[in-house]
Amino acid sequence: MSKEIMIIGSSAGIPASTVSAAIARGWRTHVATRNPAADPPKGIASLQTFDASATPPAELEIPESLDGLVYCPGTITLKPFHRLKEDDFLADYRVNFLGAVNAIQQCLPALKKSPQASIVLFGSVAADTGMGFHASIASAKAAVEGLARSLAAELAPKIRVNVIAPSLTKTPLSTNLTDTEDKQKAAAGRHPLRAIGQADDVAELVCFLLSDATRFMSGQTLRPDGGISSLRIFS
Repeated sequence: MSKEIMIIGSSAGIPASTVSAAIARGWRTHVATRNPAADPPKGIASLQTFDASATPPAELEIPESLDGLVYCPGTITLKPFHRLKEDDFLADYRVNFLGAVNAIQQCLPALKKSPQASIVLFGSVAADTGMGFHASIASAKAAVEGLARSLAAELAPKIRVNVIAPSLTKTPLSTNLTDTEDKQKAAAGRHPLRAIGQADDVAELVCFLLSDATRFMSGQTLRPDGGISSLRIFS
């Protein structure tokens, strides 16, 4: 069945892969990104500029009805705690949490017109598993997961809200962590599945949460994290 979907995020990485996966399913896909590509993906229903860090909040052009909203903007701020400034925490909070709040509030009237809508947000493995140098981003992503559970209760039964909390995924956002074979090998070695995430795999999980296959799932956090949050492998 065709769906009307809004995907907010960059023109690369997980958002771009999600756009391609949604179009492949025949869904009318609306894209909002800070830097719209000069050559946008074929098949999108609309393309607009949206800056998650804008103050005051950026305005979205929204279809009359929406079956799904995916909010992808994120940050990776990795610093020792003693070097983090208030501005670091505020910047991560603004993009990851307040940007999501803004997008959801704007899209909510359209989502309520769908017989069964789905919101997908992005958390992080670091919000659930303590990791050094992640204090700022882990705090912001923990807020996102708390928001999702609260909204899942408040918006039931017509709107489902779920979170995807990946571990390190090879995208432009993580370039500094994955730009050499040695870095990728070291990162993969920290995961029980001896791999790092790929954008296409996460995109498929997003589409799963948008689909009717998850109409009985809400308030959940799915963790495509190579097992790092729950497994310990001794070898």
